[in-house]
Amino acid sequence: MSTVFDPRQVQRAFSRASASYDAAAALQHEVEARLLESLDYLEDRVPETILDLGCGPGHAAAAMRKRWPRARVIAMDLALPMLQQARPRSGWGALSWSGLHKPIDRINADARALPLADGSVDVLFCNLCLQWVEDLPAAFAGFRRVLKPDGLLLVSTFGPETLQELREAFAAADNAPHVSPFASIAQFGDALVHAGFRNPVLDRDVFVNGYDDLPALMRELRAIGATNALASRRHTLTGKARFAAAASAYERERRDGRLPATWEVIYAQAWAPQPGAPIREGGYDVTSIPVAKIPIRRR
Repeated sequence: MSTVFDPRQVQRAFSRASASYDAAAALQHEVEARLLESLDYLEDRVPETILDLGCGPGHAAAAMRKRWPRARVIAMDLALPMLQQARPRSGWGALSWSGLHKPIDRINADARALPLADGSVDVLFCNLCLQWVEDLPAAFAGFRRVLKPDGLLLVSTFGPETLQELREAFAAADNAPHVSPFASIAQFGDALVHAGFRNPVLDRDVFVNGYDDLPALMRELRAIGATNALASRRHTLTGKARFAAAASAYERERRDGRLPATWEVIYAQAWAPQPGAPIREGGYDVTSIPVAKIPIRRR
């Protein structure tokens, strides 16, 4: 049972954001593109079944089907309206069954309870979804279960520097939590190792985007579904006085006429072990890229 997040609120937020998400998710698209580049590690291997978990509007699923037209591609998301946006936004209809192309299967399901058979997936691709899952070891155990031996896991998530300015601004206004906690790169790597994954390699980027004011940032967060889904959140609207206090505190961060919002992104790549392989302690590589600012390319 969730104690940090309210899964129903996560589902509601992304369902409401389904129509606005694609246009607002510049950072998510950028991270997705970088994660897709890691598919080159498969070299000449041709996967039979691919899972795009937390697929959103389905761009990665469409890209992987284009790369491997014979593969079965599964797009899975907790928010059904997001899956319904996938077909028109990704041009899936144009690539439906014809010759070598297979349609993309869409499944409305929770990342914490994958409705897939053991050892049925060759590639599990999960872009910026796991920050909504508090029990990483349990999630990775589920990923290990559905992956075939030597299957590839590619995931990304947000790290603890994410929205640090927003967190501090609201902390100056009241005692209620407004920004989610995020696992560190060490916690992420430890959870992978604990689940038994082989040769995990972790990396990180730090993106900083600028906004005219606090309302502009909050509008973008709502547009991508990244609203407050903490179980301990305040269940009433943030009052004008508290919001004004947070906006005033945020103003201290203004640089070059803009309010910065930091996003720390953690990437991980690992391989599923053979059946019965023991769980190991330690043994993962971390490549840290402490870049202060990486511009986000907007479509």
